Amino acid sequence: MIKKSKKIIATGLLSTLTAAYLFGGFAEAKSTTTQSTAKEKLEAYIKFTQILNVIEKEYVDETNTTELINKALKGLMTNLDSHSNFMDTKEYKDLTVQTKGEFGGLGISVGMKDGALTVIAPLEGTPAKKAGIKAGDIILKINNKATIGMSIDESVKLMRGKPGTDIVLTVVRKKAPKPLTIKITRAIIKIQSVYAKNLATDKNLLYLHVTSFDQKVVESMKKAIADHNDTKGIILDLRNNPGGLLDQAVGLVNMFVKKGVIVSQKGRSKLENVEYKATPENTDTKTPMVVLVNGGSASASEIVSGALQDFNRSVIVGEKTFGKGSVQVVLPIGDKEALKLTVARYYLPSGRTIQAKGVTPDILVHYGEIPKKQDPLFLKEADLKQHLEEELQKIDSNATTKSIRVDTNATDSNLTLSADQNKSSIITEDQLYKDAQLKIGVDILKALIITHKGKQ
Repeated sequence: MIKKSKKIIATGLLSTLTAAYLFGGFAEAKSTTTQSTAKEKLEAYIKFTQILNVIEKEYVDETNTTELINKALKGLMTNLDSHSNFMDTKEYKDLTVQTKGEFGGLGISVGMKDGALTVIAPLEGTPAKKAGIKAGDIILKINNKATIGMSIDESVKLMRGKPGTDIVLTVVRKKAPKPLTIKITRAIIKIQSVYAKNLATDKNLLYLHVTSFDQKVVESMKKAIADHNDTKGIILDLRNNPGGLLDQAVGLVNMFVKKGVIVSQKGRSKLENVEYKATPENTDTKTPMVVLVNGGSASASEIVSGALQDFNRSVIVGEKTFGKGSVQVVLPIGDKEALKLTVARYYLPSGRTIQAKGVTPDILVHYGEIPKKQDPLFLKEADLKQHLEEELQKIDSNATTKSIRVDTNATDSNLTLSADQNKSSIITEDQLYKDAQLKIGVDILKALIITHKGKQ
């Protein structure tokens, strides 16, 4: 029995030492003081294999070394950070299918915050958004499965599925008296990443809403700005933007900053130390800007808002962002398994990190409405027409207002048709007052235009 145990220990030790050798090249320590000595490593490996042997021999349910090692690796990776993960054969195969094939989803971006599976943001026009999922919701259950102790990859896998199938999320929402049960139907997610709008009250201000950073964001942004060449100020809305492609985030900042390091990533390996610098070509450093952010702004959107803030190129308005600023890579282990490992963190131009800290806005504004008071002595044209018609009916019960209504409706009909055609490109005054962050952002932008602030 003792000989058998020693053999198992030796085999396990050899495998562990081999793995340590293979992966040793992935990281270069900045300081050797924190590294284990050869003796400490050997003692740790022996302890690990001894515990495996005890579990395999004494645990109530029959198990084997491979299964135990896989579970140990999953626990190890999860305890490093919420984004690192060990993928066994099935999970690695699923990842390959997901990155190459088409699947149904909810249109929801999630992350770990204080150990809880938290909604970063639902994307515009997706099933999650339509069903009422909100940024900051904590997902307590996916169907009937509790998310406590569940990794991000596991949760995403459960939420994905065949288009047209239903899923039920149980969420905890701030200020809600009890958990909410929300049914969502999966669909193929197709997202328009950039929306360009004008304000009905200030037609020279351009509102640009970037919902996520896909491969066409910079191209779409440039087109939108070119189409509105009389723009005097820009509102860049990154609220509920969960991130996306780094090169698009860098490219967007580069549109407004002509020099300096936009963002850098730093890790233990020199290969992960990269700087992304601005270039002066076709750069707009003069048009005043305001950027809107909230708790649903993460990753790439935090890089954009944080960089523009550090360069003093824009005023940031809204709420503190999510705080996702780490870099993950997939490292295959053989042909069938892999590690998804955090290898670096992003750093803004000032040297600060956004990981777990986020971007704090220059002007803190919580979401809500701004009460709009009408001047009692002032009647708009539309209100005046309706008022006069009502008064006419009061004094002449036999009078008909048909002819008047025909003329009025003909004009209003044309206006309504025009409004419908421009529904996606015009922000009305009422909509502006229902969004306090946007309204205050617009007011700040007007002040920047007046004072000629906002130049690099």
